[in-house]
Amino acid sequence: MKPLHSIRAGVIGTGFIGPVHIEALKRLGVQVTAICGSTKSATACAEKWGIPEVYGDYDYRAMYRSGNVDVVHITSPNKAHVQQSLEALAAGKHVVCEKPLGMTSAETAKVVEAVKGKSSPVFAVNYMCRFFPAVLQMRTMVERGDLGQIMHVQGHFFQDWLMKETDYNWRVLASEGGKLRAVGDIGTHWIDAVSFILGAKAEKVFAHVETFHKKRLRPRGEVQTFAKIDPATMVPYKVDTEDFGSVLLRFGKAKHGFVNGAHASASVSQVAAGWKCSLYLGIYGTKGSVQWELQQPNEIVVGRRDEPNQVLQRGTAGFSEDVAGFTDYPGGHPEGFPDSHKMHYRAVYQHIASGRKTPVLFATAADGHHEVKLCEAILASSRKGSWVKV
Repeated sequence: MKPLHSIRAGVIGTGFIGPVHIEALKRLGVQVTAICGSTKSATACAEKWGIPEVYGDYDYRAMYRSGNVDVVHITSPNKAHVQQSLEALAAGKHVVCEKPLGMTSAETAKVVEAVKGKSSPVFAVNYMCRFFPAVLQMRTMVERGDLGQIMHVQGHFFQDWLMKETDYNWRVLASEGGKLRAVGDIGTHWIDAVSFILGAKAEKVFAHVETFHKKRLRPRGEVQTFAKIDPATMVPYKVDTEDFGSVLLRFGKAKHGFVNGAHASASVSQVAAGWKCSLYLGIYGTKGSVQWELQQPNEIVVGRRDEPNQVLQRGTAGFSEDVAGFTDYPGGHPEGFPDSHKMHYRAVYQHIASGRKTPVLFATAADGHHEVKLCEAILASSRKGSWVKV
């Protein structure tokens, strides 16, 4: 396997998540050789992170022509993902694309088709929650049968950053981020993590989504995610995406045999006061259960009926051997959100460096396509008030 520092990355996007990618790549020793965005923001980002090539005016095509970029990280608004992905693949670049993969399944199907060939570049969708050590540990416990047959899963993903009518981000606009916002933006992280742990995909959904703020205020122009804005400078607009939702899911059968039709329920909200980034899930089987909360990422709780419950800590007995290679620090030295990105890109870049010989634990184009189909089914279910097949 060639060293990771021999692979060069270019990043599209300089908002909240773009620099998260950059930092994680630099921690891995990957060369970040190019940045693309508005001329002002790309130049500032390049100066901050020491990136040699700057492509302003969002000229990603010029970046694709660079001989100094092997992998493209796409962190632009959702509506640009598919076109930028297809052109990167056509240019022979490997791709790490932010979620969701695209706005519609008709679009994302084109990406799936583009990566079908054995010689096609590696393609990953940034569902990085898979790479929290706790999620990998829970996946192993399910596969091994430690929890028995899985009966049901429940949990939530709650945030409060869009709670006020003056809170604004481009994701609120269906034209920029897609028709589903709370469920599409954060709910899919929960669903993908659960799918990964179970080793099975959701096949049917029953959902209800709702918009509390029918009208909001927005600035005159775009702003970065989590930016604070003076309400006096804002103008009203009609909201066409949801603030929260409830989703029931029926999962299919897993190859390991411990999941067959498991039921799941998830609550999703971006208007839940006091919750900054709470992804919680509990998985319940015939032998026991396991629970995890993203805001306490280094612990999982194992539940038993006739034995004492256990709190397992990352880097200690029962929560170390199964996640070797995806945790770098000893127990008691916390790893969290930035580390999940680092571990994700490590898996992707090792797959590239090894000539595709390492396991594909990361979300593929097909996984990203399925998540978009799932969002469409959730929206259809909410409108119809009935179960819908994915």
